[in-house]
Amino acid sequence: MTTPEQTASDLRKAQLEAFGRLLDILDELREKCPWDRKQTMSSLRHLTIEETYELSDAILREDMPEVKKEIGDVMLHLVFYAKIASERGDFDLAEVLHAQCDKLVFRHPHIYGDTTAETEEEVKQNWESLKLKEGNKSVLGGVPSSLPALVKAMRIQEKARGVGFDWDEPSKVWEKVEEEMQEFQAEFNKPHLTPEDKSKATSELGDVLFSLINFARFLDLNPEEALEKTNLKFIQRFQYLEAAAAKAGKSLKQMSLPEMDAYWNEAKTKSNPK
Repeated sequence: MTTPEQTASDLRKAQLEAFGRLLDILDELREKCPWDRKQTMSSLRHLTIEETYELSDAILREDMPEVKKEIGDVMLHLVFYAKIASERGDFDLAEVLHAQCDKLVFRHPHIYGDTTAETEEEVKQNWESLKLKEGNKSVLGGVPSSLPALVKAMRIQEKARGVGFDWDEPSKVWEKVEEEMQEFQAEFNKPHLTPEDKSKATSELGDVLFSLINFARFLDLNPEEALEKTNLKFIQRFQYLEAAAAKAGKSLKQMSLPEMDAYWNEAKTKSNPK
C-alpha cells in the first residue's frame, strides 16, 4: 500500500521492481515448472477468459481485495503470452508496451498534438476517426466477434455514435423501443406458433433488446452491469427461498406457488430493508 510519504519517484521505482520480479519469476517457472513449461497461447486462452470474468465479478461486488488479486492473475496471463511470443521469435514484452504507448500517443492528439477535444464525446469521435486512418476498413471492425451478445451490442452502438450515427434525443430512442415491442408482440401473440413464427419472433426480440440497450446508453446506464446485478439479486433471493424451504422440511417441488411467493417476498424485504 502506498503511503503519503512516498514520492512519485519512489512509487515508480517500487512499481518497476515489482514488475521486474514478476518477469524474473515467470522466466524461472517457464524453465523449471512442468506445468508452466507446457503452456501455449491456446492452452492459456480459456483460463484468461475465466480470470477476466473473475475480475469483472470482483469489480461488481466492489470487493477491492479480490480486485487486487484478480488484476494480478490477469497481468500474469498477459506477461505469459508475451513470454511465449518471445520464445517463438514473434515479439517481446518491450515491443508490446512500446506499441501500446505509441498508439496511445497517436490516438490522443488533443494531449500530444495540436488537435482540440474539450469533451468526452469529441475524444471518442477523434479516436474512431484515427482508428480508420490506421487501416481499419470499418468503424465496427474492432468489435470482437466472440464478445457476449449484450456487450457486443453496446460496443457496436458506442462505435457508431463515435462517427455521428446516432439518435438526437432519448425520446426518439424510447419511441423505437415501443415500436420494436409492438412488432415483437405481433409475432408471438398468435394461437399457434409455427417454426417460421418463432424465427420471426426471435428476430423481433433481438430488435427489442438492441433498442433497450440503446436507450440505456442514452441514459448513461450500463445494461450489462444492470443485468448482472439483477442476476446476483435473483440468485440471493432464490437461495433464501431454498434455505427457507429446507428449514420447513420441504423441497421446492413440494411447495405451492403462494408458499414460494411468501418466502420470496421475505427475501426481498431482508435484502431491501425499509
